[in-house]
Amino acid sequence: MLGRILPDGIAAAELTAYPEDLKAHPAEEHLIARAVEKRRRDFIGARHCARQALTQLGEPAVAIGKGEDGGPQWPRGVVGSITHCDGYKAAALAHKLRFRSVGIDAEPHAALPDGVLDSVSLAPERDWLKAVLPGTGLHLDRLLFCAKEATYKTWRPITGIWLGFEDAHITFTVDEESEGTGAGTFHSELLIPGLATDGGAPLKSFDGRWLISDGLILTAIVEG
Repeated sequence: MLGRILPDGIAAAELTAYPEDLKAHPAEEHLIARAVEKRRRDFIGARHCARQALTQLGEPAVAIGKGEDGGPQWPRGVVGSITHCDGYKAAALAHKLRFRSVGIDAEPHAALPDGVLDSVSLAPERDWLKAVLPGTGLHLDRLLFCAKEATYKTWRPITGIWLGFEDAHITFTVDEESEGTGAGTFHSELLIPGLATDGGAPLKSFDGRWLISDGLILTAIVEG
């Protein structure tokens, strides 16, 4: 599914069923030694996907550490993102010479819990949801959250700083819609200065794609 919203040049791998014999990489075990079982399975499954994607790029399937912000530490010359939710783990990676950053997120296709929307959205975004949500059969509130997560995952490696939910205004287009399925694009307008630590141009906005299929919402941004 992830490949349907990613451009050429991105290596992606996903798991929709967790292999019972899947084990942590020996060099990563200390990172989850005290984690509960669900956390272990999320960590192991997502990094298993990341190593598959590394192999697709022609890179060694090495251990993937954890940075100070909790995100994965990619090998030199590689950028990427991982995501996991119930029933789904995935990774998308690319060579840094070709792309500056990649951000992906996956969420269950279900409404956000009561009270969450107000804390993760801007007033114009809520107005859009009120206008388009009725009759679509789609949980666009969760789609908004998913797009915000992909935006943060793309932003953080380039700037090295936090991006709050209120710091990006996201608008959507819909390619098609029917009961329980849909696809389209989204635009993340960044509302705080996006000074880059890589010497590149400051960030002003991102453009991404989204997909709802098989009970999942997927979002992806690739910054060139």
